Amino acid sequence: MKIDVLFENCDAVLITSPQNLQYFSGFAGGEGFCLLSHSSKTIFVDSRYTVEAVSECKGFEVVEFSGGNLFELITAQLNKISAKVIAYEDLCLTVATFNQMKDKLDGISFVPLGDKADIIRSIKTDEEIALLRKAERIGDMAFKQVLPMIKLGMTENDLAAELEYQMRKSGASGTSFDTIAVSGKKTAMPHGRPDEKKLEYGDFVTMDFGCIYKGYCSDMTRTVVMGEASSKQIEVYNTVLAAQLEGLKTIKAGVVAKDADYAARRIIEDAGYGSYFGHSLGHGVGLMIHEQPNLSPRSETVLVPNMIVTCEPGIYIQDFGGVRIEDMVAVKENGCENLTSSTKELIICG
Repeated sequence: MKIDVLFENCDAVLITSPQNLQYFSGFAGGEGFCLLSHSSKTIFVDSRYTVEAVSECKGFEVVEFSGGNLFELITAQLNKISAKVIAYEDLCLTVATFNQMKDKLDGISFVPLGDKADIIRSIKTDEEIALLRKAERIGDMAFKQVLPMIKLGMTENDLAAELEYQMRKSGASGTSFDTIAVSGKKTAMPHGRPDEKKLEYGDFVTMDFGCIYKGYCSDMTRTVVMGEASSKQIEVYNTVLAAQLEGLKTIKAGVVAKDADYAARRIIEDAGYGSYFGHSLGHGVGLMIHEQPNLSPRSETVLVPNMIVTCEPGIYIQDFGGVRIEDMVAVKENGCENLTSSTKELIICG
């Protein structure tokens, strides 16, 4: 989708979210206002970010604000380009900031931008895919380094810390979300939080982690077993793996998102575990860890080339444990490119 769609009902667009600031201007500082129109591109930052904005925002006029003169400067620019209607990021702008804008920007009408920017961002450029591929490779390298460290008696907190440390060592600027490293019955919680619990013999251990590389996120999940796997653990693991492989086989351009979800979900349902898979098959990844499209049972989105999505079915059984296996892939015309290379065989640790 071309950027012109942003201006369908307005004269200019005011960008405020960190991810859209980076996407549309190149500015990675996270705090600022970007005003886009057909005839001009302006970014407003305070003195902490002026040098960075000048360096990163090629083709933009950089305006430094201080004190309370931000909206005076924006008003001056709006008058300069004769803009009377501006679109704002209604999905993320705070009510307080919006009310302040309405008070300060006299004579301006406001229209919500909705998800137009998110839809544009959902289709990645080749350059973006290269950064996402690198981010996911960092996660793969971290998993490889941490596997030999996973021992009986290790705490979940220590495991999470090691994953994060290894990603940092490999070039990540941070984590793309709070690292999940849970064990035993806690693996039945898809978003369980690590604590001082120690890894015990017979535990499932689920690790869901990702990093940020040059602003772009990675996401992967692997589940291992400590010491020895029971027959039921093997059955559950193999069911999730079969579902994940079926989902990967289905993801390609032209497929409706809900159909990709169903391809994986029916494997789990046919095995009798349908009620234990409560979340969607996957989600888009980019400058944000969760963005469009959503591979849910209700999503009518048609996948197109260069969307980046996760494929992460799971089974979660209270008082037993759970399994999730997750890869991040790029949608292609005749299939998908898997950006995740870590093995999916059931690994015994400890």
